[in-house]
Amino acid sequence: MAVSLLNAGRTAIACAVLLGCAASLAQDKPSPLAAARASKLPIDLQAASSDFDYKNNSLLFKRVKITQGPMQVMAQEASATGLNFDNSEWKFTGDVQILVPDGKLESSSAQVTFRDNEIVRAVIKGSPASFEQKLKDKDQLARGKAETIEYDVRASTVHLSGQAWLSDGQNEARSDTLIYDIGKQRVVANPNEKDPGGVHFTILPKSQPQAPRKEPSP
Repeated sequence: MAVSLLNAGRTAIACAVLLGCAASLAQDKPSPLAAARASKLPIDLQAASSDFDYKNNSLLFKRVKITQGPMQVMAQEASATGLNFDNSEWKFTGDVQILVPDGKLESSSAQVTFRDNEIVRAVIKGSPASFEQKLKDKDQLARGKAETIEYDVRASTVHLSGQAWLSDGQNEARSDTLIYDIGKQRVVANPNEKDPGGVHFTILPKSQPQAPRKEPSP
């Protein structure tokens, strides 16, 4: 993850990212969802109850869970216009959780877009909305919070906006906008320098291991 680029020994790389490496984010290994897209995995929907309004072509589900491959969306309530995953927008409210490979997003509300029977985009909002993902080859979690978080499945990116905050468990980045690339584990902060507040980093020194404590002599 790019927050890990904030380590003092990699400051130059971090600066390069922040100065405009957003275009390079798409050039990386396929995301864990590439196989799921290629195989067109089925979509499974479970709910405690449902209300189909055929006259107005609307659906309402309570305590709903939608699963497709490694992705899962859960909420207290979901509504949509027609049971159609070819091209539809679904609204979720109440304890929304979106599980993704090695991570999850949580919020009070979300809007999920389906295209060609695939989950392609999720926009979550909360006070704040939150995101976390396990870092590659590390026992650490990348965590983020913002007023709005947009997860683009096909691009494998998470866009945090509105008092955005991102941490790798040790170092932190704050800006009005943070764009996190899941495949590369990199972040672009305040792209195009639109936020006059800029970017604020907190770089914490690694804790030093304590020497073994000697027992007092009898």
